[in-house]
Amino acid sequence: MSEKWIPLHGKLARGYRVASGPSADYPYGALERQRPIFESRGLDLSGYFNGTLNIDIRPFEFRMRSPEFTFRSVEWTDLHPPEDFSFSRCKVVFQGAEYDGWVYYPHPETKRRNFQDPSLLEAIAGWIEGIEYGDELEVLVNGEEIEVVEI
Repeated sequence: MSEKWIPLHGKLARGYRVASGPSADYPYGALERQRPIFESRGLDLSGYFNGTLNIDIRPFEFRMRSPEFTFRSVEWTDLHPPEDFSFSRCKVVFQGAEYDGWVYYPHPETKRRNFQDPSLLEAIAGWIEGIEYGDELEVLVNGEEIEVVEI
């Protein structure tokens, strides 16, 4: 499948801090618990930072259409029922440097807490030196897997 990249301008926003954890909701990082499960199902995230970049892409929203990976009924915590997750490759561009990554999408219909605004895209990428909340960046998403609409 050829990838059709859609560039989106965004701003790094503070998230719930659940992925990197610990947080008010979890005594551990969610990704720390989820990574081995995703790897056992075919997605190795070991080369990426153990947290997500929350990228505000307003005035756009995104919808997963046909992601590369979708994992159903992931039991990663005993604090709530299993969740579904989807992943689509992306590229994060910050200060001229490009980082390979994944759009990380916990399906809202299976979540019990920490709901994301559809204009907030979560990405997993390698460590990005010097990036801070409020910084502007670009994210390129695969248009064959993700639909982008202006709100």
